Amino acid sequence: MFIVKIHQFEEKIIVVISDKDLIGKRFEEGKLQLDLTTSFYDGKEMNETEIEELAKTAYILHLTGEKTIHFFDKMGLIDPKKILIISRIPHTEIFFVQD
Repeated sequence: MFIVKIHQFEEKIIVVISDKDLIGKRFEEGKLQLDLTTSFYDGKEMNETEIEELAKTAYILHLTGEKTIHFFDKMGLIDPKKILIISRIPHTEIFFVQD
């Protein structure tokens, strides 16, 4: 399972998806940090089917965790060069161009 939080700014939707076991934790490496203790990440549980449909509505996908990154990599959406690793936790963002 994944934890999903939807943020809407005007007409643009940011979908934040994280591995469930990372919620409530903070990771630091040098000057970099992933703080999954904030309300930005705290959402509801969803399965892969629900996430796949929701992702189609996103302007930005904000993805954190090995399971999350792997799921979107299987869909062909991940650019490995754009994955940031902080304390062994992968994170990336995918921006979609909307007309």
